[in-house]
Amino acid sequence: MRDHISRLAQTCFFHLHHLCSVRCQLGQDVTKRLVCALVLSRLDYCNVILAGLSASTLAPLQHVLRVAARVVLDLKPRDHISCALRELHWLPVSERIVYKLCFLVHKASLGQSPDYITDLLQPLAATSSRSSLRDASCGDYVIPRTNQKTADRAFSTAAPRAWNQLPTELKRTQSTSAFRRGLKTFLFNRAYCSE
Repeated sequence: MRDHISRLAQTCFFHLHHLCSVRCQLGQDVTKRLVCALVLSRLDYCNVILAGLSASTLAPLQHVLRVAARVVLDLKPRDHISCALRELHWLPVSERIVYKLCFLVHKASLGQSPDYITDLLQPLAATSSRSSLRDASCGDYVIPRTNQKTADRAFSTAAPRAWNQLPTELKRTQSTSAFRRGLKTFLFNRAYCSE
């Protein structure tokens, strides 16, 4: 997995380097759009496979995000980067992964995802022994017990774990656009307002 992250970071830095060389001719708005298209889209593509990795393993991708913010806002090396990420409203890499996991579970709960995803999730309310539990009415999912670290990173385990941590009112949201807004706000506040 480290090789994948290293190659991904290397590709992103390649694009950022070239954007940096023409940054003065583009302006902030165009630079932000190009960074979103060339860099952030790569960070978000299939990032669910990175679920459960340690912060040190994800550090190269977080570094890419910081450099991208510096390029967009034309910051100096000594400028504080947390404020820049907050201003751009960009989630940290770990929260971007949680966002994708929760969005996939939301689509599955509405019946809008493929069967191969829906089959990996088991609602707590559907489990006869747990249907009377308070969590069953909250829209929670069963988190399978595992004995291995790699099994904890599987979608069938990581997705319910991320989903069950969301507020109940957010889990009950039926509108996909409202859910996405609420989820990003929740994760943004969790990432930046707790500092």
